[in-house]
Amino acid sequence: MLKAMEADGLENVHGESVMVPHWVRGNESCTMLEPRQYKVAIMGLGSSVGTPPQGIKAEALVVHSFDELHSRASEAKGKIIIYDQGYVNYGVSVAYRDLGADEAAKVGGVAALIRSVASFSIHSPHTGWQDYKDNTTKVPTACIAVEDAEMFSRMAARGTKIVLKLKMEAKNLPDAKSRNTVAEIRGREHPEQVVLVSGHLDSWDVGQGAMDDGGGAFISWQALSLIHRLGLRPRRTLRAVLWTAEEEGLVGSYQYYQRHKSNISNYDLVMESDIGTFTPTGIMFTGSSNAKSIMTEVLSLLKPINASQLLDHAEGGDVSFWISAGVPGGSLANQNEKYFWFHHSDGDTMSVQDPHAMDLCSAVWAVTAFVVADMEDMLPRH
Repeated sequence: MLKAMEADGLENVHGESVMVPHWVRGNESCTMLEPRQYKVAIMGLGSSVGTPPQGIKAEALVVHSFDELHSRASEAKGKIIIYDQGYVNYGVSVAYRDLGADEAAKVGGVAALIRSVASFSIHSPHTGWQDYKDNTTKVPTACIAVEDAEMFSRMAARGTKIVLKLKMEAKNLPDAKSRNTVAEIRGREHPEQVVLVSGHLDSWDVGQGAMDDGGGAFISWQALSLIHRLGLRPRRTLRAVLWTAEEEGLVGSYQYYQRHKSNISNYDLVMESDIGTFTPTGIMFTGSSNAKSIMTEVLSLLKPINASQLLDHAEGGDVSFWISAGVPGGSLANQNEKYFWFHHSDGDTMSVQDPHAMDLCSAVWAVTAFVVADMEDMLPRH
């Protein structure tokens, strides 16, 4: 990666070391034994512990919310808890993936199976990171396909006893060394001032990570490459950062922030693309009203490709530390209605990506970053 960026003519190409969690999935399986034999499609959740080598055989308890789980706590001890929580939106429904195992353990559950956090399914489990809380027993946890979660709900509604056997080899190893990947076009007048574009380079061990977040990482690289090939050099430095360990909890970006926050006054704009690189419509932006007025004019340059909308509230976990500290922030607005069809699943492959749409996204990223970096003054924070 570093050599490829150097070959593109980018400057100050380097890696910044980061210690990251090291979780290994291993083999995993789930079989329904009663009321009939059936192979359940599962995908272990990040940081999950494994089962004993012989697996866990237990009756299942199906619930549709945390409230229902706790109201039926007397039934939960020794059971595998199945959550069929339905899909509201990612921000709401992901709580079951994040906390399902922990809540199951609180009521004596021996494992947790969570309906995949997906807006559409073709019997495809979707993985993701999950969190254990201190002082709670760590129980194995995996996601299951939407169709299987709904099947279990129908069985439970009829009063049918469900018995499962779950086997997971998942294990957590000592932290390992990774890196954030950095490349620049140095500013001609104020090289110490930075406009940052970014995406995360890590992905889950299923699919290819093409959409999440290969697209965001590579339009950030491509934006600088386009500007370099055009022979342009803005007043301020353009910096692309391809984050590591976003999926494990913004680990790489947090360490970058801790390392560089002493220069926060020199960060002009921070942008991240991590919600798809489908056909772009503009930029989602967080900043002062004066900064929004300026960004509206910047985005007007993108009217020829119908990507001139300036929307409120940038979405980007990796740049959230900077935005919370007052740095103007942006994220890519795009027609990503199908994003959660493929997210964290075997379906996240290059077939999801459309080359023309990605070219347009690269253009939005390049134009926005260059124009802001080349203005006489930094974006106002007040």
